[in-house]
Amino acid sequence: QVQLVESGGGLVQAGGSLRLSCAASGRTFSSYRMGWFRQAPGKEREFVATISRNGGSTYSANSVKGRFTFSRDNAKNTVYLQMNSLKPEDTAIYYCAAGLGWDLRGPSDVNYWGQGTQVTVSS
Repeated sequence: QVQLVESGGGLVQAGGSLRLSCAASGRTFSSYRMGWFRQAPGKEREFVATISRNGGSTYSANSVKGRFTFSRDNAKNTVYLQMNSLKPEDTAIYYCAAGLGWDLRGPSDVNYWGQGTQVTVSS
């Protein structure tokens, strides 16, 4: 299994940027498909982005395309979510996720979750 620890959340003005990090334990980090999800108060946990095992391809939700960039550094056992042009609607707890399957597009694909990091975007 893998243990995931997110960091980098905080309070930012609309239009600003944050970079989230997720550090993973284990020697087989590259074997996991990684993803980011978010959950706002009173809402379901929703998909944000996913990245392939070698980092060669990414897919993100329409709501964040062009603003968020997902990357991974397998040598550091770490993935990153660069969040630019943040909007108040991006306010949520952001969760790092790892999956063993072919893809990771929904909560049912997730085998391991991080503890979450709060992102708050003010207007």
